[in-house]
Amino acid sequence: MKARHRRRAALALLTVACLLGTAVCGTSAASAASATNVASATNVASAAKVAGTGTAKTGGTPLNMRRAPSSGAALAGAVAVGGTVWLICQASGDRITGTVRTTNVWDRLANNAYVSDAYVVRGSFPIPACGVSAPAPAPASAGDWQLPVSAGLVSGFRTVERPTHDGVDLGATRNTPILSAAAGTVITVVCNVSTNNCDVDGSSTLKGCGWYVEVRHPGKIVTRYCHMVRRPSVEVGQTVVEGQILGYVGTSGSSSGPHLHFEVHLNAPPATHANAVDPVPFMRARGLTIK
Repeated sequence: MKARHRRRAALALLTVACLLGTAVCGTSAASAASATNVASATNVASAAKVAGTGTAKTGGTPLNMRRAPSSGAALAGAVAVGGTVWLICQASGDRITGTVRTTNVWDRLANNAYVSDAYVVRGSFPIPACGVSAPAPAPASAGDWQLPVSAGLVSGFRTVERPTHDGVDLGATRNTPILSAAAGTVITVVCNVSTNNCDVDGSSTLKGCGWYVEVRHPGKIVTRYCHMVRRPSVEVGQTVVEGQILGYVGTSGSSSGPHLHFEVHLNAPPATHANAVDPVPFMRARGLTIK
């Protein structure tokens, strides 16, 4: 198996899910307790490429997330034992003796917080060194269509591991603007979660894709954008142009970390499991690449 395929197979284990099939997501009993993510000004709204995933392993208490690679840095939340962490890059910091290893390496996560690698169980895959963050590039655009965010693919359409996953997950960080992929009319603005509260971080133990928006485009095409951090910025019936902000990336609903779940449906509305298509070739046919 090629390295890229192995990496994507690992990323497919991310316990992120949403409405109409994407709520079905395999997870271990240990990951039933979700990570507690705390938003702050240090969370940058930028795209980040996920190198891979790991699992928090401590002596029983949650794994602390820090604002910097130091045990003395301000807390940024915690990850439950057995919880999944999305690894972006690694930095040198305080030397820690943990339950997995003794190291001075700290892992930067998808929410820009840090955890000591001493408490992270992970596979053998390359993780880049953290550098100075560059401004996020604008999402690519081609003709009448564009990508909704500028972010890497972290989980694909109807994979072997997630055969009912009716879209793709893009690893954008919290509060990244979500842009309409094309001009159209907003037909759905909904909070969809089993707790009926989308204004808090979600969990892989919940059902539903949190705050989400559907836009109807010419040609009977509907796009769906899930897991927004708060109520969307648009209303039902509103006309939007290509690239207009619909809302912001979050982790509401059935989700274990900030990302955008993006779907494309043909011969819609309604947008159903039966008419969902893979956004990757759909966008490729329009000159855009999701990778």
